[in-house]
Amino acid sequence: MNPDIARFALAPVILALVACGHSPTVPENPTMPDGLVSEMRTSVHQGSDDLLSAGLGLDGLRGSAPAFADASSPTALELRRRAIYTSWRGIADLGPLGGYGEVYGAVPLVPGTEFSAFAQLEGASQPHRVLLQLPDNFDRDKRCLVVTASSGSRGIYGAIAFAGAWGLPRGCAVAYTDKGAGSGYFDAATGTGVRLDGTRAMRGDEPLEFAPTPDESVSELNQVLVKHAHSGDNPEADWGRHVIQAARFALQALDQALPDQAPFTAENTRIIAAGVSNGGGAVLRAAEIDAGLFDGVVAVEPNIWAGDGGRALYDYASEAALFAPCALLDKRFDNVSFARINAAHPPAWVARCRTLQENGLLSGADTATLAAESLQRLEASGWTHAMLVGAATTTALDLWRAVAVTYAAAYAQTGAGDMPCGFGIAAMDAGNLPHPATAVEAAAWWSDASGIAPGAGVGIVDTLDVAGADRSWPGSRCLAELWSAPDALGNRLHASVQKTRASLPRNTLPIFVVHGEDDGLIPVAFSSAPYASWLQANGLQPVFWRVANAQHFDAFLAFPGFGDSHVPLLPYAYAAMDRMWAHVFADAALPASARIETTPRGTGVLTRSQLGGLPGN
Repeated sequence: MNPDIARFALAPVILALVACGHSPTVPENPTMPDGLVSEMRTSVHQGSDDLLSAGLGLDGLRGSAPAFADASSPTALELRRRAIYTSWRGIADLGPLGGYGEVYGAVPLVPGTEFSAFAQLEGASQPHRVLLQLPDNFDRDKRCLVVTASSGSRGIYGAIAFAGAWGLPRGCAVAYTDKGAGSGYFDAATGTGVRLDGTRAMRGDEPLEFAPTPDESVSELNQVLVKHAHSGDNPEADWGRHVIQAARFALQALDQALPDQAPFTAENTRIIAAGVSNGGGAVLRAAEIDAGLFDGVVAVEPNIWAGDGGRALYDYASEAALFAPCALLDKRFDNVSFARINAAHPPAWVARCRTLQENGLLSGADTATLAAESLQRLEASGWTHAMLVGAATTTALDLWRAVAVTYAAAYAQTGAGDMPCGFGIAAMDAGNLPHPATAVEAAAWWSDASGIAPGAGVGIVDTLDVAGADRSWPGSRCLAELWSAPDALGNRLHASVQKTRASLPRNTLPIFVVHGEDDGLIPVAFSSAPYASWLQANGLQPVFWRVANAQHFDAFLAFPGFGDSHVPLLPYAYAAMDRMWAHVFADAALPASARIETTPRGTGVLTRSQLGGLPGN
């Protein structure tokens, strides 16, 4: 990664709005809702510790990360505040040019109460977190519940910048699930994991977010155990069930919080399922089995596999890890941010072209020819120019390999044992070498990590790493070959991936899908487009918005130069929620599917006119 980008910090801009209301009743001895494997924890959040931003407001979210008074032993309140800060910063563009809070979006203070627990699906070995945020301004006349799942592999607050930011100020309760992933890392050396309140504890003392059983064999390479990779559960196959369980938890928690309004049911409470990225895929999978629970579903850039032309994430991610570095050296990407370092080709990408040639996968004689050949190979498998423009960030940040490492272990269900292709996960020192995690490092994992390595001082151990410029080649090739390997490991991986393929939702359920055309992580041509076409071919009528010049990570738009060529996707996600709300509560017609024309932001501050067809222009 470009060191200038790594050092970039978002500048603060002041904006704070205030919401108020009446607190719900917090039961002293709550009844255990179905499926929980821990006590339900309640906490009240007012003033400087509200639901939406933990009291930070937009100005605080734009500033430096909240500090811990004791870095080795932060309090639950400190951890919650920083987890919310990290989740906002991982999803939204809060930079000074991005327009958040001025052109779209807001971060008002929303006081209220949280109800959280560990829940467990039947057949799963590990729990997932569920959380209900109930604002004091809950609208008892228009009883609204938004159910969401974290984006990526993030922790429980991973959808707060979308579902929370939209629902809480409107008086909706918002239910969250980490869908079997999350940042509750287990430190194998000390035998510690994460309590319900985010602080660390020894295995066996009380329920933890994730811990291998004491008799489970732990690979010596896995000094840090990550639930998505090491649970052995293949959580992606159960994303829909995670969302359904979170919704049912929320209804039961509402019964206890507001007994004078009970019971809360699908018949008397409007329930909208909404998610971004993997969370978007999760709510679409939940739509297959909702049995009338939901009134509508909004999925933004969803990781979903269905229909003709659809491809599984592991299929195209492992392919891109091999060929995208070389393909992006083609002259057609000369002006693409992240594809050049100070106008020069990244040395590792040049080396990848040679490696592909030496291994008989390309045949060109020079870098330019090899890049063109690699690009042709990706285009033949469905990659478009816009998708590859977006993929420059994914490639430059080595996200393809990070995704493939975690997902290969999840699909192969290797648990805490040896991960496929000789990989492991461990705390890393400044020289990127594994070392025993310190108490300070481990304390911040829950609040700071994204649920997937590398990040928050935790990195990927690659035993196939070789000397030279193309060090990641052997491991990346091994991961790609798993997709076609006829052996037991390859067959197990394929069987797990097949369980992630979508089924049809009920035909009366309103579904709204929003996707950016420049998405280079979950390309629209492999996910939303074939999914929407498949629904239409089977008699359903989804709304599908394709947004020009929008890519996967709004947060990346704050990087110098990168936001110039794009617009954020969150405005369209919020607009889709507005339309679904109007449809659910006022029977307003949903809009037609459309390609939304936009104007790239350029070097100045985002203006509303650049958002094109955004409702309200």
